[in-house]
Order: sequence, then structure tokens, then C-alpha cells
Amino acid sequence: MASPNRKPRTVAMVATLATVAGLALSACTAAAGSGAPVLTWYINPDGGGSDPTKGGQAQLAKECTEAAQGRYSVKIQLLPNSASDQRQQLLRRLAAKDAGMDLMSMDPVFVAEFAQAGFLAPVPAADADTMTRDAVKPAVQASTWKDRLVAAPMWANTQVLWYRRSVARAAGLDMSKPVTWDQLIAAAKSQHKTIGVQARRYEGYMVWINALIEGAGGHIIENPGASADDLEFGLDSQAGREAAAVIQKVAQEGVAGPAMSSLDETGALDLFSNDATSGFLVNWPYVWAALPGKNVNWIDDVGWARYPQTVEGKESRPPFGGIELGVNAASRHQAEAWDAVKCIITPEHQTLYMKSTGNPAANKTVYDDPEIRKQFPMADLIRESLDGGAPRPITQYYGDVSSAIQRVFSPPDSVDPATTPAQAQDLIESVLKGEALL
Repeated sequence: MASPNRKPRTVAMVATLATVAGLALSACTAAAGSGAPVLTWYINPDGGGSDPTKGGQAQLAKECTEAAQGRYSVKIQLLPNSASDQRQQLLRRLAAKDAGMDLMSMDPVFVAEFAQAGFLAPVPAADADTMTRDAVKPAVQASTWKDRLVAAPMWANTQVLWYRRSVARAAGLDMSKPVTWDQLIAAAKSQHKTIGVQARRYEGYMVWINALIEGAGGHIIENPGASADDLEFGLDSQAGREAAAVIQKVAQEGVAGPAMSSLDETGALDLFSNDATSGFLVNWPYVWAALPGKNVNWIDDVGWARYPQTVEGKESRPPFGGIELGVNAASRHQAEAWDAVKCIITPEHQTLYMKSTGNPAANKTVYDDPEIRKQFPMADLIRESLDGGAPRPITQYYGDVSSAIQRVFSPPDSVDPATTPAQAQDLIESVLKGEALL
């Protein structure tokens, strides 16, 4: 472990990663016989794969190649499925200054780490307004590092509260008004139903913890962008204890089912899809398209509402996710890459992408499209939740912060408001000082 005065972890890894990355990293940079650059866009799997006829980012690459009219072409390269594996592959190539990677689709939590290490080309000042026009606020926040725009919002994601109308009605819940986690827990218990959550030791659990803390008016990191020595944390706080109390109560009351500590998005959806246990669920909008495939014959009984409040009377801060587009600082075709990004994120292309993949657009105007509103009857709620959502901590040390919190808050039935937040904060501080290992 490096000394307390070490450089950011990404930078410290560069030498090792560059050695590992002495692979065949160079890629073709010109179309055969044409002289026009071929831009390679590394994309996260989104259901479309590498076949443009199946939609997704591959389709956008094809359309933007055609729109470029021979000035450049865009080809895609698939990243692994898991976010951690995506980060590792991108980081290896960035650290090795692989000029064969021009564009990349990034989880929002990668942006600060990559930007701090100098791996991302800043958005040209003349394009900044175009890249962020009508984008939901958290997507712009996640694309910005130290007051400079270093990525462009492409699609955004948020969680909503899914529920069985009949269960809520029987429990006496008025779902037209904000509901709290305490109310949901009481309703689920009274009706012998469940609340689907994500509480396995993985990033989805961090998403829940962060949303609970933000919903209580707090922040895991109080001064984003600070160095390791200067970071100020808000875990050991009233907001942190309020968040821990929700997790503790869900676990103690047994309303997340018998396997709460193993629940991820899929497991939580399965719990909600089971008619015998179905009550409530916090999950992403993909749920709406996934339910028919779960042999659910009570789709008309499914309702949706804003993410639950951590503290009654304090507006909830729904989770935020999605994808930001970045340009490799080592790319030899940055001007063409940013031109391609502008094409990819047009409202028309974000609308097309949302229709084909079900992934919500970062651009707020997309939700006014009649076809989107038909496909997503909860379009207004998604847009509202996105704009009112809370990014996870924007810091170059995000990997350490998330891993430490997941570790201390696991398993969920061990969470104690009096001790867990403070222990998590202590572990993060020790790791960043080089006094502890994860």
C-alpha cells in the first residue's frame, strides 16, 4: 500500500497496467483505401450486441457512420458484462495510451478516476453546451470533473418504486403521495409480502446505501474532488445512521425474504414476480419490459411511484446510473471522436436508443416523444426521478470508497446504526492513508 502522500490509485497502477497491456493494442485508424479514420468505440453490453439490426449502441455507430458521409466511420468493440471488468479493460488500454481506442462508454463512477489520471480528453469548450443541453442534472454532474466537462451524457438510469396496487390498497397506503421506507416495511409485513432490494455485497448495494444517505440529507463525501488527505466524509452522521436504520429494519422484519444478503437486481425482480410474495420492489425501469417474460399475468396490478423517502418529509434522492461517453486522450482522432459523440447523443438518437434497449435517455426532451410515452407509461416519473436523483460519490477514489462501504455494511442483518456508519468511515480513511487493505 502506498504512503499517505501517494498519487491517486489509478496513477499508481499505470506502470503495472502498461506492462500488462503490452498486447496488440494498436488498431486500424483508417478505412481500407479511403484515408478516413476508423473510430473504435468501446461499448458496454446493452442487448444490441455488435449487430446494428438489433438496436443499441451498434445501431447508433452505424447511423453516425452514415451521417459522417465518409469523413470517418465508427466501429464498436464490446466490453465485458460486469462493470468491474469493464473498468479493468478500459483502464489497461488508457494506461497504455492505446491510440486504437477512440471513444468509450463509461459507468458514471469511472469518470472521476479516469479524468484525474489524465486519460480523458476534455470536451471542447465550443461543444460543451451541445453535450449537456436538456440533460438531467446528475448526468451533467457525473460528466464533470473539477469544474471541467470531460464526458457527455448518453443514457441515464434511475430506480423507481414498483408495487402491487392490490397490496398497497389492502395495506392502506396512498401511493399518490410520497411514501417512506418505514411505511413500506409496515405495509409489506401486514400483508405478508416482500420488498425487493439489492443487498448482496456488490455495487448494487452501494447504490442503495448512497440513495438512503442522500435521501436523509447527507453525502458520503462532502467535498468531491479533494485529495485523499483532504477528503471529508459524511457517513458517521445523522444521515448515515438514518440510512443504516432502514437497512437494519428491512433485515430484522424479514420483509426482503429469506435470502436478503444474496439479492441483486435479478433476484429482487424474481421476488416481485412471484405472486405469492409480490408486494414492493425498488429497481430500474427495465422491470417494465422484463415482467411479461416472467409469466406475470397480473401486469395491470403493477404500479409505480417515486423512490421511497428515507426520512418522512424529506424528498427522496433516487439512485442514478447510466452511461457517459468519453474520448481517449491518446486518440489521434479526437476532433472526429467528439463529432461522433455529438451525433450519438442527439435527442433523435437517444430516443431511438431508448426504444430499442429500454435504457432511459439522459435528454429530458425524449420523454415527450409519443412513442416513448406509449412504451413507458411511467415516462414522467422516470424523468422526474432522474432529475432529482443523486450520483454516487464523485471521487477519484470511488473504488476504495465503494468497496469499504460494501464490506462494512455486509451482511445487511449485521448493520447497526450506532456503529456501522462510523466503522465504514474509519475503514475508508484508513485505506486512503495506506493503513489498511481491502
